[in-house]
Amino acid sequence: MPDYLAVRVARRERLATDILGLTLAPIEASSLPPATPGSHIDVTLPNGLVRQFSIVAHTAAGYELAILREASGRGGSRSVHDDVVTGDVLRISPPRNLFPMATGASRSLLFAGGIGITPILAMAEALAAQGAAFELHYCTRSAQRCAFLARLAQAPYANRVHLYHDDNPATGRLDLASLLSKSTPSQHLYVCGPEGFMEHVLSLARGAGWQEANLHAERFHAAPVMAADDGSFEITLARSGRRIWVAADQTAIAALHAAGVTVPMSCEQGICGTCATRVLDGEIDHRDMFFTDAERAAGNQFTPCCSRARGAGLVLDL
Repeated sequence: MPDYLAVRVARRERLATDILGLTLAPIEASSLPPATPGSHIDVTLPNGLVRQFSIVAHTAAGYELAILREASGRGGSRSVHDDVVTGDVLRISPPRNLFPMATGASRSLLFAGGIGITPILAMAEALAAQGAAFELHYCTRSAQRCAFLARLAQAPYANRVHLYHDDNPATGRLDLASLLSKSTPSQHLYVCGPEGFMEHVLSLARGAGWQEANLHAERFHAAPVMAADDGSFEITLARSGRRIWVAADQTAIAALHAAGVTVPMSCEQGICGTCATRVLDGEIDHRDMFFTDAERAAGNQFTPCCSRARGAGLVLDL
C-alpha cells in the first residue's frame, strides 16, 4: 500500500455553522482502502500542513469528512475552509484506526460533543446495520452548530438518537448519572468531543463502576507536549555516536533540528506519525496518539515531536 493516495474533492458542502463537509473520491483506483468506524486519515492541505480527520463514512463515492473551522487553531482547519474547492486534488494517507469498536458488546453507549460526532456517527451507522443495541447522545451549543441534523432525524435508528442543545432547554439535559448507572461487563462506551466533555463522561463512568477496558475515547489532540516536571535527557545517534542534549523545556525533535539532524515532521502533536523514529535503547515516555498500545509496549519507536526519555536518555537509529 502506498504511503499516500491522491484523491479528488468530489463534493464540498456546508453541514452546519463553521462545519464543512468534504467527499474525497479516488482518482487512480476504482475504490479507496476500506475504513472501519473510528478510522482517520492524514490530509496534506493546500498550505502544506498535514492534519488528521475522522472518516464519517466510506461509501461508493469515497470518504466523507466533516471539518470544524477552529479560529484559534494553527491554520489547518482554516486552510480546508478557505482554500479547498470542489475538483481539488489532495494527498491523503491510508486509513488508520486508533479508536476501534469492540466486538461482542451487548449494548453500546455513544457520546459526541460538537465535532466529535464524526467518528461516533460512523459507529452508530455500523451498529444499526448490524442490528446491535446502542444509543447515541449528541451535545452541541445549538441546532445551527449540529452537523448531520437532518441525516440523524431521517435515519432508521432515529429513535435511538438523543440531541441536546445548550441554547434550547426544551432538548433537555444529558443525564449521565442515569445513563451510566447500569454498567455490565459486556457494555461499551465511546466518547469523542472537547477534552472537558470527554473527561466528564469518563470520570462519571469510572465512578459508576465501568471497567476501564470498556471505555473508549478519541482525542483530537495528543497529551501536552511539555509538562512542568519534564527533565532533560540525552539522545545518542547510533550511526555516528554523536550525543545531543535535550533541555527540559525543549522537544527532542527541536534539539535534533538545532543540531543539524534532519527528521521529517508535520503535526508536531504526536498524531500523524511523520517523525516516528526507531529507538535502539532506553525507556520511552510516550505522549503520542499515533502508536497502538502494543507498539508502545514494544518500546522500539517514538515520536520526537512530543515523546521523551523516561530515564537518562535514548539511543536512536539515526
